Amino acid sequence: MTITAELKNVTKVYGNKTVLENASLQVSEGEILALLGPNGSGKTTILKILAFIETPTNGEVKFQGETVDFKGKNMEKPRIQSTLVFQKTVLFDTSVYNNVAYGLRIRKTPKNGLGEEVKNALKIVKLEGFEKRPARKLSGGEQQRVAIARALVLKTKLLLLDEPTANLDPKNAGILEEVIATVNREMKTTIVIATHNMFQAKILTHRIALMNEGKITEVGTPAEIFGKLSKNLASFAAVDNTFPGTAKPTSAGTTLVDIGNGVRIEVTAQRQGEISVFVSPQDIILSKSAVESSARNVFKGKITAISDLGSLVKLTVDVGKPFTVQITKRSFNEMGLNLNAEVFIAFKASSAQVL
Repeated sequence: MTITAELKNVTKVYGNKTVLENASLQVSEGEILALLGPNGSGKTTILKILAFIETPTNGEVKFQGETVDFKGKNMEKPRIQSTLVFQKTVLFDTSVYNNVAYGLRIRKTPKNGLGEEVKNALKIVKLEGFEKRPARKLSGGEQQRVAIARALVLKTKLLLLDEPTANLDPKNAGILEEVIATVNREMKTTIVIATHNMFQAKILTHRIALMNEGKITEVGTPAEIFGKLSKNLASFAAVDNTFPGTAKPTSAGTTLVDIGNGVRIEVTAQRQGEISVFVSPQDIILSKSAVESSARNVFKGKITAISDLGSLVKLTVDVGKPFTVQITKRSFNEMGLNLNAEVFIAFKASSAQVL
């Protein structure tokens, strides 16, 4: 197995704060590797080091078998072959075509080859026909795809993605995930993706490096990481609606999971015994009164915490157990919500994932 990039005992210190401690990791050629962990766990720092825009305080970094001297003369090659797409995409105030072609022009690619290269990249990211559109007027998900296309035309060996679906609606997040899988499958591009989305890591990637407080705590396949539900994963996942409980099958062919304090979650998976169940905040419907729907899980509770995320608002609703719910700011204002307000949350049995 060919190793594209490797960290050996890498530490990064900013002032008096150690943000990455003794991290060792291999990135295999052609794989999608997830750096999975909460905010502040060191994921972005690893991406910046692999993009060669941050210098490690200690440790060794190898790229395509060669040790990289961050202060030496061999930096140009790895920087050209490794591209980082940040969470907040920065596009030039011009057309999609000019944005994607920018790197090729910098590298003095012949003009007669530019058009075909840009067209192929936009096709892969599902933006065919977008060449003349103003890049900054696209949706957030479309802008992310333009940024990925801008990296793809450079034939980069290592594509680094920092929370690429953060703050995107489920539809656009799903499109972007499909694009990432396509890039990996069709172009054989090695991809490292930083995410705090457990199920994105579980479904999209070949391997996962679990991170916490600047350390890589575990590395394995999704089946290995999620199969044993380690203490590290469970403690991180708890902030995102992950609850341990006791499962019992029902006569309807579903399963009821008792997570304590009188809260029982109905799931479609057939399970029995001790398990953990996860519900994505985006899959939970919030209302001020009970509404008629096909959702099998409906609970009444109170809002105990509110976080402003710009166009989105994250709420904690205590229904006997604390559930994190994410809604648009417009919905939040229209419903006139505030702390201690009584609300209902609802989600389908199919939205409750068993770990």
